[in-house]
Amino acid sequence: MQHSILFFDGVCNLCTGSVKFVIQRDQKDQFRFAALQSDVAQQYLGPFGLSLSELSSIILFENGKVYQRSTAALRITRHLSGAWPLLYGLMIIPAFIRDFVYNQIAKRRYAIWGREESCMVPTAELKAKFL
Repeated sequence: MQHSILFFDGVCNLCTGSVKFVIQRDQKDQFRFAALQSDVAQQYLGPFGLSLSELSSIILFENGKVYQRSTAALRITRHLSGAWPLLYGLMIIPAFIRDFVYNQIAKRRYAIWGREESCMVPTAELKAKFL
């Protein structure tokens, strides 16, 4: 099985909370995780010309393609347990509208949810899910 990789801002409380949310609902073990601040992110995303120091988005690396912002978030929901895959239907909304909302939240994420001084350290039981 080829795993999808979710890259996230490792110091953002909203982002690490989202990672924990995905882990709890990833019953098919679809995802692996890495902080945008990591060497792994540079290795996978560098060839796509993404400047990791400027990113304020989750990034999904899936089947050799990179997805950002609302598209990444909605593609992630397709693989979660429960009713979450129904959210994928929001893809019918044009990306510029979805991303406008996403970007408004991303701009305020530190002010609302806070940030840490260092990246999240996974527990021993979750360590295998992090690259």
